[in-house]
Amino acid sequence: MNRFALLPLVLALGACVGSATPPRNVDNACAIIEERPYYLSAMQATEANWGVPIAVQMATIYHESSFVSNARTPRRYALGVIPAGRQSSAFGYSQALDGTWDEYRDDTGRRFARRTDISDATDFMGWYMNRSRERNGIALTDARNQYLAYHEGHRGYSRGTYRNKAWLMRVADRVEARAALYDRQLASCTAIQG
Repeated sequence: MNRFALLPLVLALGACVGSATPPRNVDNACAIIEERPYYLSAMQATEANWGVPIAVQMATIYHESSFVSNARTPRRYALGVIPAGRQSSAFGYSQALDGTWDEYRDDTGRRFARRTDISDATDFMGWYMNRSRERNGIALTDARNQYLAYHEGHRGYSRGTYRNKAWLMRVADRVEARAALYDRQLASCTAIQG
């Protein structure tokens, strides 16, 4: 078999897994899903399975990883120059922590789920946000408070730890605004409409 005949298949399969580079225009929901239609499929599946609106998923991913599949937290440095590991174990599109990701995989039976796969990352977000709804009464459409619980954890959210973090409150406000923007844009996307 001609080795070049397999190239389109390899490229197509690679596209479904994830991309270390973000879509070209992350400020436009329609542009994102036109460039990466498998994002839309993943988010539609999460919306159908968990009830989390696509705009809320997109806004959370934007603020967590900027749509970079292998995003990591910044490195820490001792004495300003000696590498001392990462700020946390957060990784991938959803920036899920190691322990929370393991809990998700155990709870859902998705043993081979990867944080660099958009389908797995959005499913994780659906699972986590449903737990936020169950434990803290946060509506799945409430991007702001879902983000606060996502960032602080369920116990941290219930204790109100975010109230002492003005910077986090500002980020949560931006997540809410971006979710509203994406929602308006999605309403006119030909990829969804047609």
